[in-house]
Amino acid sequence: MEDILSSPRSSPKPMNIYIVGAQSTGKTTLVKGLQEYLSLHENCKWQDEQTSAPKVIIEVARGVLRDYAFTAEDITSSPTRAIELQRLILEAQLQAEAEVGDAWFISDRSGFDPVIYALRYVGTDAARELMASKTFVALQERMQRSLVIICEAGADWLFDDGVRLMPNDKEDWVAFHSLFCASLEAAGVEYFVLPHSVTGSTERVKFVIEKWAADHEQSKI
Repeated sequence: MEDILSSPRSSPKPMNIYIVGAQSTGKTTLVKGLQEYLSLHENCKWQDEQTSAPKVIIEVARGVLRDYAFTAEDITSSPTRAIELQRLILEAQLQAEAEVGDAWFISDRSGFDPVIYALRYVGTDAARELMASKTFVALQERMQRSLVIICEAGADWLFDDGVRLMPNDKEDWVAFHSLFCASLEAAGVEYFVLPHSVTGSTERVKFVIEKWAADHEQSKI
């Protein structure tokens, strides 16, 4: 019989991190910076114990757009296509999180993104339909136990990459950010806003890590 006292104690599971926000706010660059920082052994500690580096969930929307032959214009030109696209993105996010297994992760976007796009470009009923799904409920519950960072819109790096749906102007861009904040608040998901005035990669990573480290003694997972 194995000596229980000699068995290694399992490490606590770190809090997952979601990086969300409006288009072109530096989310993917920030996720890459966090991945690089936490890949260093000495940086990856949770509750004062060494832990494994996080898995990274890359943005699932681009894969859905490609695999199902959607375009960004479908979001604004066809309500039927738009809601179907957001439903597929929601399901892809759940699948991506399930594939992580028992590991902890950093996610580039979240299950709230398709809901907020549905709310903005289709309407309240469409957003409510998505939020009533079992898929969304499962994603929401996980987010409520995670660190959520909203990258604020308003910096000078807005550009069209030819794939994502772009805001009409800066005012529209900032309004989309406000919609993100209001939607998360209404759903009971706590978040921190990373100000757009924080532009340096090192400073942006530091902002997230400090929020993540502050939850060491108050882990909700």
